[in-house]
Amino acid sequence: MRLHHQSIRLAAGLSAALAVAGAFTSAQASELVWARYGDIDSLDPHRATSTLSMQVWDQIYDTLLAFDEDGKPRANLAKSWTVSDDGLSYTLALEDGVLCHDGSPFNAEDVKYTIDRAFDGAKPSLTKTSWGPIEAVEVVDPLTVKVSMTSRFGAFLPFLADSFSSMVCDTNTADTFGSSTAIGTGPFKLVEWVKGSAVTLEKNPDYRNFGKPVANKGAPYIDRLVVRTVPEPQTRLAALRTGEVHIAEPPFDDIPAIKEAGELDIVVADNTGQNVFWEFTISRPPFNDIRARQAVAYATDAQMAIDIIYGGLSQREWCPVSRGVFGNDQEFCKQYGYPYDPEKAKALLAEMGYGPDKPLETTMFVWTGGNRHKLAEIFQAQLAQVGIKAAIEIMDIGTMNARVKEQNEMTEGGPGTFDMMTWGWYDPDILYALWHSPGAYSGFQTPELDAMLEKTRTTIEPEARLKAVQDVIRYLMENAAHIGLYTPGWEWVFAVRPEVEGFKVGAFLHPMFQDVKLK
Repeated sequence: MRLHHQSIRLAAGLSAALAVAGAFTSAQASELVWARYGDIDSLDPHRATSTLSMQVWDQIYDTLLAFDEDGKPRANLAKSWTVSDDGLSYTLALEDGVLCHDGSPFNAEDVKYTIDRAFDGAKPSLTKTSWGPIEAVEVVDPLTVKVSMTSRFGAFLPFLADSFSSMVCDTNTADTFGSSTAIGTGPFKLVEWVKGSAVTLEKNPDYRNFGKPVANKGAPYIDRLVVRTVPEPQTRLAALRTGEVHIAEPPFDDIPAIKEAGELDIVVADNTGQNVFWEFTISRPPFNDIRARQAVAYATDAQMAIDIIYGGLSQREWCPVSRGVFGNDQEFCKQYGYPYDPEKAKALLAEMGYGPDKPLETTMFVWTGGNRHKLAEIFQAQLAQVGIKAAIEIMDIGTMNARVKEQNEMTEGGPGTFDMMTWGWYDPDILYALWHSPGAYSGFQTPELDAMLEKTRTTIEPEARLKAVQDVIRYLMENAAHIGLYTPGWEWVFAVRPEVEGFKVGAFLHPMFQDVKLK
């Protein structure tokens, strides 16, 4: 029966591929085509936060530091740095001879331009907070820059390795920057972006790799990288099989058959930093009562659900920060977690006055893609077994983010909702962004938590910072504010054609094409 359905889906996918054949460019010997379900939001690293955008910035721009294989920051465009005794200033020495895509030299002026632009009063970066409390950027000489802060900031160096700190050359002054122009120092140059269709890149012959975890220290081997938008999973699969596409996210239901056939390689990214979790509207009943939040947590058998939907592609995640991120310790988090215990869930609900004849009614928000609608249905059935009647609303991630914030800011208007929220980050500073007042979504917040979160930022020494981070983790879990479910959560599986050699995915879901060759 499975093979029969597979054949039907494949036939439909091939028909769809033929119908849109004009949308695909025939792959040439040195042109690699990467198909994804969605498009970027902007070519400007200060104007978007999506993974889809970030992964394209990785190709156009470079960063002062780079993550190694284990997700630890190391030298890259900045070959060294020193920190003042008071921890309030960082002096970075830059590599010499690096060129921007327009041929201009990359130097300290470009670093100052990038950071000053992120703090622009009229139009700051969407990730301004993640840069830390920067008060000044000084060009000491062409290859030295000094960054000064108003208070110590433990997450500054890891941030300098992340795509959101991509170095933007100061020649990006045209009004078209971000929409049709983009000048960086990365391995590929922008050719064009046709919105909704494709981002076309060509190799940067002047590229030099100082810290990215790939073997190739120079220009990419492939001449062109085309990043196509192909929303339908079966169309992507059909194009992979015909060779029109070289790399793409496959349909999850087809992965076992793909593995069995052996026609495509399946690459599963680990150490993604992605965290999928329950969070709750606490501005009104029922989830302003901790017992309701705990009941949802105890009623959820996340391991069973992800085993059914993802097989071995995802792992149970107990912590509010995911594996590979500083502060993650599964055994520590389990001490304060909520193992599957439907009887405890029923007892908590009974204390609140709910029971078989009076279920707790609520709505679960879920974002589209990745078979999450099926996952939500399993969770819905689990909750129903303990007396929680949860409707499901599915929407794109941008809409869900806005709806969650809106719900938290309503004190009336029906039962509070809860949601399968998701964030991917490289450092526990994500907890500050999510939960420090007013919070990313105006949700759970207390003065005590604010003080604890501030300590995670101002503490630099690793052992002391670990203690501060785990204090926050314990507080969030004991208050059932952030209930970890699983990791990874999105865009972490790649199907790769056999002629592609050297493709890898770095820490925190950064696909790398510098080593790629087409046989």
